[in-house]
Amino acid sequence: MTVLDLLQAGADDAVALAAPDRAPLDYRALRDLVAATVGSLNAAGIGRNDRVAIVLPNGPEMATCFLSCAAATASAPLNPAYRADEFEFYLDDLQARALIVERGSESPAVAAARKLGVRVIELVVTAGDPAGKFSLDLPPATPAADPGPSRPGDVAMVLHTSGTTSKPKRVPLSAANLFASARNIAATLRLTPDDRGLNIMPLFHIHGLMAGLLAPLSAGSQVFCTPGFNALRFFKWMDQARPTWYTAVPTMHLAIATRGKHNAEVLARHPLRFVRSSSSAMPPQLIGQLESMFKAPLIESYGMTEAAHQMASNPLPPLERRPGTVGRAAGPEIAIRGEDGAFLGAGEVGEIVIRGPNVTAGYENNPKANEEAFVDGWFRTGDQGTLDAEGYLALTGRLKEIINRGGEKVSPREIDEILLDHVSVAQVVVFGAPHKRLGEEVAAMVVLHEGHECSERELQQFVAKRAAGYKVPKKILFVEELPKGATGKLQRIGLAQRIGLGFGSYVSGEF
Repeated sequence: MTVLDLLQAGADDAVALAAPDRAPLDYRALRDLVAATVGSLNAAGIGRNDRVAIVLPNGPEMATCFLSCAAATASAPLNPAYRADEFEFYLDDLQARALIVERGSESPAVAAARKLGVRVIELVVTAGDPAGKFSLDLPPATPAADPGPSRPGDVAMVLHTSGTTSKPKRVPLSAANLFASARNIAATLRLTPDDRGLNIMPLFHIHGLMAGLLAPLSAGSQVFCTPGFNALRFFKWMDQARPTWYTAVPTMHLAIATRGKHNAEVLARHPLRFVRSSSSAMPPQLIGQLESMFKAPLIESYGMTEAAHQMASNPLPPLERRPGTVGRAAGPEIAIRGEDGAFLGAGEVGEIVIRGPNVTAGYENNPKANEEAFVDGWFRTGDQGTLDAEGYLALTGRLKEIINRGGEKVSPREIDEILLDHVSVAQVVVFGAPHKRLGEEVAAMVVLHEGHECSERELQQFVAKRAAGYKVPKKILFVEELPKGATGKLQRIGLAQRIGLGFGSYVSGEF
């Protein structure tokens, strides 16, 4: 139940990793590379549970470096786009023993590490080597106190929560957590050695690391590692990778969908077995568009860092997919809990709670967060939803995102989906904005389809025909692009504060 165990599935001469314009790396070479890197780290004094931060660009070397570190240390992939003060916070918070960067890196992470006394290790790639092959410029030192591959209970990865409403929390995931999650995802998607995944997700995020990398490798299949999402290059990569599937977040899917009609020949050459979406809600309208374009089912899944990604997923055909739900439990147990702590029945709205071998044992050095998040062995996700009689889970909103308009609760997702039905609306994010008397008021940001025009009043009237008056956005901002986080997820929490939007007293329907 370790990362090394996950890497045993592939045949020696089968391709494990590929990348644009690079020779592929087979499973024998991958396993040899991981073993050699573990030996180098151990010889340099870095062993089990030691924190090793990784700041590398997306691509095959990021993938193999992560695998090597997760196999024998506590790997900590960090977003290369962080600023200097962010790197200083994360390296200090992790108590990192080392930082791995590419040779010649000008990342501010290097200066932050040196300021904190964290050892900087350079990753070296030799021209002409296959995708993912590297060496570490790492002179031997006093050997590690706890050498060798990680054991199931050892920490294999440490990630931070997004910190949108509070200081980011450290989430330690054990080798057993990663093993269980990778196997869950592979089973849900029925991955085999014949599959080829096109990974466009960032490899510093749980979605890309688990669904894009570890799960397919655990099934002995191939991963095509791109430099990161680029809608203009996606269809070129399809020709190179010849994928059977890919996974992404909704904003990426939308960008792909808008270019699909111009790439019909590529789509015809490389039919997909399925498409997967996770990390944020997928509009039903976009699901239909993508399924029509790819002529393949879109499988929407539900995950979070504390569960090592996947918790629920819609199943592949011939089982029923239910747009508007995130499917059924796909690994951990799932239940719905009321405010009084009682478990609720089918169709009742409450907080989603989970438990299972893929779920973290608890946040690090944060007893208050653990007391709030864990109850009677269940982890409280902070999401609100319902389970139907067949076990399909529908999310009704993030508890912290629910808009409380003078005591009347509004689910922003509900209004998102209404607005997306308007012929002129391409993208939308509904959010709560501060109001002096009501506490919060409903607001929205909208991106229109190219060539379309629409007024705020027109959209308000459109919503009013399908929702109660208190749910109608009182302010609609038209923008060219919606605000997103580093992984492409829409950011509702704190959005009004970031853009300086607030309301005065509400008098006679006017602000």
